[in-house]
Amino acid sequence: MYKHVALLVRQDGMSHEEFVDYWQDEHTPIAREIDGVVRYQQVLPTEPDHAEFDGLAELYFENLEDLHAALGSEGSRDYDPEKGKAKEAREDVDNFLAIEDRPRFIGEEIVQKDEVDGDTDGLYKHSAFLVRQDGMSHEEFVDYWQENHTPIAREIDGVVKYNTVIPTDPENAEFDGVAELYFDDLEKLYDALGSEGSRDYDPEKGKAKEAREDVNNFLAIDERPRLIGRESLVKADH
Repeated sequence: MYKHVALLVRQDGMSHEEFVDYWQDEHTPIAREIDGVVRYQQVLPTEPDHAEFDGLAELYFENLEDLHAALGSEGSRDYDPEKGKAKEAREDVDNFLAIEDRPRFIGEEIVQKDEVDGDTDGLYKHSAFLVRQDGMSHEEFVDYWQENHTPIAREIDGVVKYNTVIPTDPENAEFDGVAELYFDDLEKLYDALGSEGSRDYDPEKGKAKEAREDVNNFLAIDERPRLIGRESLVKADH
């Protein structure tokens, strides 16, 4: 399935709590009704004071044409839908989001591991927004990530679900991919991948340590945002 991930940043003068209230109570009822949306999930940071973003909004579509029609294509943090709930939602974001500070990502999700039968509501999630190292093409990055790194990452202790998301338009995407690791226990996540407050982490044992050492082979760590949060399901048509 195809998904649009918006990395949300609140407007100046608004607290995180005020942001969440507006997002949940005012914006969500609009966004969930955007044409073509078949699944909508949100991620709230577990430690807002140390998180890089105020939340993630993830909208899923069956096909890329529906996604582009509703939310625009790659290449800009802004978009200008012409009709329906997409237009209404775009107008509403001006009430609570700092658009220029809000990266977004459009990609195709690949499920690498799933021990929860797709039920991620209430799970804790580590989302890493990946940037390749200098001198590496996007294609070389994807090959290494999928063939070398993914077999390590899926075996990290505590991981119950693992998705990789590859951009549909790499030349215009802000990131080379997204890695999503789910845990049913926050302490297990922190133990494996660190807590909020740093783009880097230093696990001491097991597959988490092996995976951390391997990222030096293909990732630009300092340019790779991440968010640790708890996911909630807002809409699921199937």
